Amino acid sequence: MIIKVDHTNLANAENIWELFQASYSVEANLLKAVAFPPLKRSAEAISNSKTDFFGYYLCNQLTAILEIKNDVGSTHIQSLAVHPNYFRQRIGHKLVNFVLTNYTTEKFTVETGIGNSPAITLYKKNGFIETVQWNTDHGVRKVRLEKNKN
Repeated sequence: MIIKVDHTNLANAENIWELFQASYSVEANLLKAVAFPPLKRSAEAISNSKTDFFGYYLCNQLTAILEIKNDVGSTHIQSLAVHPNYFRQRIGHKLVNFVLTNYTTEKFTVETGIGNSPAITLYKKNGFIETVQWNTDHGVRKVRLEKNKN
């Protein structure tokens, strides 16, 4: 079940932080990143975020989180993290489908590390195309993918 999470509640923000730590540790290893910015994000920063969070729950347990930044012309998937215990269960696909179905903007965007092939495959299977690659100041090469609504 996908429901909106009140991330301004510190207990919820801490649950999101714990999920991020588990999921982004795996991604950091995939990317061979030493200092991975998503792992440095605090529960307080999550609770103060101006984005929307949607949780994927199984048996009342938060198993995945989706963070959305919605603007007038585009919707950006800021974060999509699945707890490693629930990898390969199509939860990421369900969350991407949720965004594409429930947001009405013309353009959808997402960014990830170029070495995160599971995420890139997920987005490409959902119609996203690569638009640009660049190097970050923390040593990770990133890719931006976009999808138009039509």
